[in-house]
Amino acid sequence: MTKIKLAEKTIELIKSVCTQFGNKESELINVLHQIQSKLGYLPAEVQEVIAAELNMSVAKVYGVVTFYSFFTMLPQGEHPISICMGTACYVRGGEKVLHEFKRHLGIEVGQTTADGKFSLSCLRCVGACGLAPVVLVGEKVYGRVSPQQVSKIIAEYQEGCVNVQTA
Repeated sequence: MTKIKLAEKTIELIKSVCTQFGNKESELINVLHQIQSKLGYLPAEVQEVIAAELNMSVAKVYGVVTFYSFFTMLPQGEHPISICMGTACYVRGGEKVLHEFKRHLGIEVGQTTADGKFSLSCLRCVGACGLAPVVLVGEKVYGRVSPQQVSKIIAEYQEGCVNVQTA
């Protein structure tokens, strides 16, 4: 077992979230969601603290983190971009939209830009098939995205103003 190298403040945050859910193993997914929303990702050291607090094996925590695509063990960019690749989005050009994001950002799926501003991932379905193809930037949903709109979406976040409506 590796030595935990987390700041005391981070350990206290993790313990607080676990306590909030009664330190119950059955609340693991809720605990993971809450901690990832606060820390941005779930590295091995964080998983070790969660396992200890919920009195379960690190392997079980790791299994859940790696099974669900929502969870990540890698730091995300300030603006995580997720492109839906579910059937409706794929058929309506999701792959072309993804290609354009990769080209504009100069990164592949699973990577973060050197400045830490953007990370890129794919999702299976976001449940907005009528808006296909769909792109999420953080929690903001962009619907009916075309490859031509990609540079405009990226520019919103580079300039720091999020006000363009594309859905």
